[in-house]
Amino acid sequence: MRVLIATDAWRPQVNGVVRSLEHLAQEAPALGASIAFLTPDAFRTVPMPTYREIRLAFAMPWAVRRVVDEVKPDFIHIATEGPIGLSMRYVCLSDGHTFTTSYHTRFPEYLSARMPVPERWCYAAVRRFHNAGAATMVSSPTLERDLAERGFRNLVRWSRGVNADLFCPREERPLSFPGPVFLYVGRVSVEKNVEAFLALDLPGTKVVVGDGPARAALEARYPEARFLGVKTGQELADVYASADVFVFPSVTDTFGIVLLEALASGLPIAAFPVMGPLDVVGDSGTGVLDNDLRAAALAALDIPSEICRAHALTFNWQASARQFLDNIRRVQTSPQTDLAA
Repeated sequence: MRVLIATDAWRPQVNGVVRSLEHLAQEAPALGASIAFLTPDAFRTVPMPTYREIRLAFAMPWAVRRVVDEVKPDFIHIATEGPIGLSMRYVCLSDGHTFTTSYHTRFPEYLSARMPVPERWCYAAVRRFHNAGAATMVSSPTLERDLAERGFRNLVRWSRGVNADLFCPREERPLSFPGPVFLYVGRVSVEKNVEAFLALDLPGTKVVVGDGPARAALEARYPEARFLGVKTGQELADVYASADVFVFPSVTDTFGIVLLEALASGLPIAAFPVMGPLDVVGDSGTGVLDNDLRAAALAALDIPSEICRAHALTFNWQASARQFLDNIRRVQTSPQTDLAA
């Protein structure tokens, strides 16, 4: 089975969407499938206003249709609601291709954090986008319930995984910071609520890994914190292995692959009791979820790393890829005929 995935999120972006798609492509051949991508690399792009790291593609429907004709996929999946996703949706509906979508980012909350756009308007547009497909893949039970209550239909589960060989505890810390070390990994932007972490009165060292439009201002405001920029692969694993607690201040994420990477590295989680942490940590005992983030961070210091590691091992990328492909195969055998707007 050959699957064509249309995505506006792609390298050099470093985020959960890109990581999920990369791991899916790696695991698919062993499961009887191959993945082809339609990405911004195929088009002329311009930087997204206020977020230059993200490139917006000039993806006209005729150009997208040409790629579909060349690839001749058995199935089409639309991963994002950007220009590429919108054009692919148009082509699929116009040409009669059954397709699925996935809900990665809470765009209504993202936009309301940056500009005065009513969430209900955004949800109406996003709901219309996804309900046109045969199914919408979501990463967690909490997200599924939330979207169902907002009128999204045909929701199916697609969880995530972690590379437990790369992200693992170490006997000796690769990097040396005054302890205890509280770590954040992710985009440094307003919707990630990073300042809620940096403003905490905590002992030891706060470490931030990642980049984004808010980095310069936060680095100037919190000079005592260590901003390491973007890290990937072994360098990122070394940072995880050098920390004591992973602090996740976001209240808008749908899952949080970084939570699994931290747990696999033996780090307990400190977070708000919101979507993402509720699903990954839950009642596993691997973190502290509290509206008082400082109290959660300090209490998490007492959680044994062995518990965190064991819980992370219940997630893997092969199972994630199998779940994705099973969703597609079910749609192929009984396609959705009521393509609602």
